[in-house]
Amino acid sequence: MASAAVAALLLTACAGQDTTASQASPGQNAPLGTVGGGTPETGAGTGGTVAALDRSVPTEVTIPSLGVSSALETLGQNAEGAMTTPKDPDLAGWYEPGPTPGSEGPAVIAGHVTWNGADAVFKKLKTMKAGDTVQVSREDGRTATFTVDRVEEYEKAKFPTLEVYKNLDHAGLRLITCGGEFDADRHYYPNNTVVFASLTGVA
Repeated sequence: MASAAVAALLLTACAGQDTTASQASPGQNAPLGTVGGGTPETGAGTGGTVAALDRSVPTEVTIPSLGVSSALETLGQNAEGAMTTPKDPDLAGWYEPGPTPGSEGPAVIAGHVTWNGADAVFKKLKTMKAGDTVQVSREDGRTATFTVDRVEEYEKAKFPTLEVYKNLDHAGLRLITCGGEFDADRHYYPNNTVVFASLTGVA
């Protein structure tokens, strides 16, 4: 039961630079390792998990409590083995080497918090709370509903990779963006906001 070949998928920058729109932020990708092994985390905080689905590519994420509905870009790895981030600040992205949302393991959807001074798709992610729901539409025609277990904020320098991406015996979801106070001189957020959620329904 592999964890997702997902490791330090923290976003090192979630705000675009004040440069041309075609340029990506320096350092917006982080080194990607692999984690897994050991005893998978069992169950989930919500307590109402349902059986995991087969793998199917996600197409859209909807977060009712935030008024967010976004098509999903496909995120991969760059030449340095770091996770890429969405090119469009108004869109979230799914990390393709990991599980698909609804399949067993910790699927990852990431998005920017701001971009060139303007709010981006996950600007309000840190305001989510336990019990909120997230719906992910999939190519197989199913919609996976996840319920938030908890929301955490971590320093990027001390990001708990294993805690966030460890093996699961159920379908989990991790929504990730940047957090903390923005450093305008460095165009940098020092933290990551991570929403932990578990599959609780399928339509």
